[in-house]
Amino acid sequence: MKKILLIAAMNIAALFSFAQRSKYNFNHEWKVFIGDDSAAVAPAYNDSKWKQVTLPYAWNEDDAFKKDIVDLSTNIAWYRKKFKLPATAKDQKVFIEFEGARQSAAVYVNGVYVGLYENGVSAFGYDISKLLKFGNEENVIAVRTDNSWEYREKETNTKYQWIDRNFNANYGGLSKNVFLHVTGTVYQTLPLYNNLGTTGTYIYAKDFDIKNRKATIVASSEIKNESGKAQTAAYVVTVKDMNGVVVKTFSSAATIIHANETKTISASAATSNLNFWSWGYGYLYDVETSLLINGKITDAVVTKTGFRKTAFKDGMIWLNDRVIQVHGYAQRTSNEWPAVGMSVPAWLSDYSNNLMVESNGNLVRWMHITPWKQDVESCDRVGLMQAMPAGDAEKDVTGTRWEQRKTVMREAIIYNRNNPSIIFYECGNESISEEHMFEMKAIRDEYDPFGGRSIGSREMLDSKTAEYGGEMLYINKSAHIPMWAMEYSRDEGLRKYWDDYSFPFHKDGDGPLHKGEPAKIYNRNMESHALENIARWYDYWKERPGTGKRVSSGGVNIVFSETNTHHRGAENYRRSGETDALRIIKENFYAHQVMWDGWVDVEKPRIHIIGHWNYSDTTVKDLFVISSADKVELFVNGKSLGFGEQSNRFQFTFKQVKWQTGIIKAIGYDVNGKQLCSTQKTTAGKPVALRLKSITHPKGMQANGHDLALVEVEVIDAKGQRCPLAFNTINFKLEGEAEWRGGMAQGPDNYILSKQIPVECGVNRVLIRSTTKAGTIQLIATADGLSPASIQLQSTAVPVSNGLSKQLPSYGLKGNLQRGPTPLTPSFKQTRKALTIVKAIAGSRSDSAFASFDDNELTDWFNDGQLSTAWIEYELDKPGTVSEVTLKLNNFRTRSYPVRITVDGQEVFNGNTTTGLGYCTISCKRLTGSKVRIELVKSSNLTGETSTEVSGKKLDDGVTRNDANSKGRLSIIEVEIYEALK
Repeated sequence: MKKILLIAAMNIAALFSFAQRSKYNFNHEWKVFIGDDSAAVAPAYNDSKWKQVTLPYAWNEDDAFKKDIVDLSTNIAWYRKKFKLPATAKDQKVFIEFEGARQSAAVYVNGVYVGLYENGVSAFGYDISKLLKFGNEENVIAVRTDNSWEYREKETNTKYQWIDRNFNANYGGLSKNVFLHVTGTVYQTLPLYNNLGTTGTYIYAKDFDIKNRKATIVASSEIKNESGKAQTAAYVVTVKDMNGVVVKTFSSAATIIHANETKTISASAATSNLNFWSWGYGYLYDVETSLLINGKITDAVVTKTGFRKTAFKDGMIWLNDRVIQVHGYAQRTSNEWPAVGMSVPAWLSDYSNNLMVESNGNLVRWMHITPWKQDVESCDRVGLMQAMPAGDAEKDVTGTRWEQRKTVMREAIIYNRNNPSIIFYECGNESISEEHMFEMKAIRDEYDPFGGRSIGSREMLDSKTAEYGGEMLYINKSAHIPMWAMEYSRDEGLRKYWDDYSFPFHKDGDGPLHKGEPAKIYNRNMESHALENIARWYDYWKERPGTGKRVSSGGVNIVFSETNTHHRGAENYRRSGETDALRIIKENFYAHQVMWDGWVDVEKPRIHIIGHWNYSDTTVKDLFVISSADKVELFVNGKSLGFGEQSNRFQFTFKQVKWQTGIIKAIGYDVNGKQLCSTQKTTAGKPVALRLKSITHPKGMQANGHDLALVEVEVIDAKGQRCPLAFNTINFKLEGEAEWRGGMAQGPDNYILSKQIPVECGVNRVLIRSTTKAGTIQLIATADGLSPASIQLQSTAVPVSNGLSKQLPSYGLKGNLQRGPTPLTPSFKQTRKALTIVKAIAGSRSDSAFASFDDNELTDWFNDGQLSTAWIEYELDKPGTVSEVTLKLNNFRTRSYPVRITVDGQEVFNGNTTTGLGYCTISCKRLTGSKVRIELVKSSNLTGETSTEVSGKKLDDGVTRNDANSKGRLSIIEVEIYEALK
């Protein structure tokens, strides 16, 4: 058998030139017209006056961040392209693949109607083989797009639920990549279920031995035989590592495929020395699946994928046999940029998504609709786990709209099931019924039964079918399926504002009302926004794996980068990000980088001083340091100010520090005084000059009419330090083979497309786009009173012939391996042990006392409202030393309960519970016993809302029953009793 495989491997190298399959980049040399002209379907139509563009291209890109989402332009837009195919492609199969369109796309080839695409989310494709001309004859493709907010599916007259003016930014037309595939007549299908109804290849691993780097790799392909006669085909699989080295070759037995038959062929083999895909370790393999007929390769498909092991059990998430608490971002699927929208080159997707990893985020939850393939593949490369939704607005639906959602889930799973970064399939942005959850799970089980992906939905707290769940704003725990928060911190703040003491002296929280209510939390400065994110994450960190039987699997913060979607603050876009729209880092980026540097427990101590060190001589203010060290000492010009007051574990406050020019330094220590980490900031001098630097494709700017360069401008002092309080207006001049797209700042139309733009806090960025002609590009920046700066770029020619190119959008992009493979050590240290409750009695309603410890956060025990009956007593399975009691109480955001806790009749706590996002942990005087009693000692108090969300309805802070007016009521949703571990 080994000899046969070796011969097969040698044949692959020798015969690859006979493969019939070609994949072309079909993005080049399109033309676009805004408006409707039905004559545009005709091949002879004169489109000479149309604008020439390179896809992906949203025709309304100029609106991005200039207009509020509700005002984004809608219209009919036509796209046309002329191209030629080689004569060798005649009698072959030719397919066109669209990664998507917004909203609908009617496709015509050489004047013939091909089909209508409508859902605005999925990839889709057509077999256009019989409509084409070959050799020197020209073909014309025309696409009529419609991005109306009111678009309805033609057959059912039903509006798609996800055409929503809140979250689904409307970048119209062909805003995603397009490819052309040429294959033989016996071929592996494409994973394009929309219209083609095909499922392509499916590659996964099983039988993992993580420690010894072994697994069994399985590959299967759906094969179609359109040759007109039966064929005997061999199926050979070659696995290549990131360096192109063959690590395994294996094959299946020869198989007869009858004429017009569709058959799935599979092969598998145990493989050693594997590198497993992991967080921050985007190790990917090329898996070539080849069909051999009469000893010759007639079709070869290369699938880039990775292998990793997952598990979802005991309330935790496991990646490569190591528990990981998720922490990351709920990012808008549009993932957009100013004056460009979502249609950025693939390298810029990598740059943006890798910033999430650099902030120590490990998961991105794309919101409401499936991400486009470019972002999916980008997350593979950068090592960022993904939660992939299908399509949704804010609630479960029925009838046609539910069938539309199922369709999108099916299509998205088939299209993306080989992408290792997808860990979760999300069925809804709100809870769905058990029946619907079962239907979605059945789709997963049919099309991706072995991919190691959990399927669930937001909420689903008591579901018996969902494999994960979790609220939007609050913390949930479970000993069963993982529970993680979908959007746990939703505040907003502009990058322009450091704090109350810095120019332009915008008082924190100032801004217009939102729906008639104060909106202070949506108009934060960077300092208060960072502190808020520390406080919010602390709730999840407290209940991480290792803290008991019921744990939180973490959560994601909304959003990572500013987004042209619904907002509550003063601007016309969402400003909740850790970066602004041009991915300039804000202070809360560093907050997460410090808190999240570990799989569960902190593994690399970090430290960051919030803000800058350029104040006036009269400034006296509190200073804040974020650190995972146990204690932090602050120095001003070498003089110690002592240790900071620790709160929310990671925040260290130094009260009323008087500013003086020089250096501020913070040092973090462990409990024994060993130095772990340090950082410092220096007072910048007066602004004297500008500085430019460029961020481009790793192989330089590509002259394809689509590539972008991101250019940063800084105001600096004589030593080259950025001046953090500079707000100078910068004048730009662009020369050479590039198009100006510009940047943004606070001001008229957000300065979109303007060549005169201010820096904010000493820095800003602009985008320039290449033309289709290679050449020199020069950008010059000037500002009054400052030395100018210039930068020169050289764009590189991209080979395009007859409208086709073999250089794919992912050209030159490699996996990020920065964090290294999954560590083999445990990711957490067990800090406490949950004591087992066997039964409970209560002052009233004892028959429902079990609901307070049933691992179901939708049920609770509560008394009859009389203070005399406001008690409950728990019996443990055996005596234990009680150290802590953790409670989830109804109205946990707004109500403080004065409680007394006893162990076998002896008091161990008497005081008030705290409000928060879910759980309150009470430290008790340690006492050994078997009966723990909790009682309300006086009427509970309303303390005001924990800062999370402006809402015009009852706060979702417990069970649906509102106890706001029940003064003598004790209501326990979940209780846990702990014993400390030494």
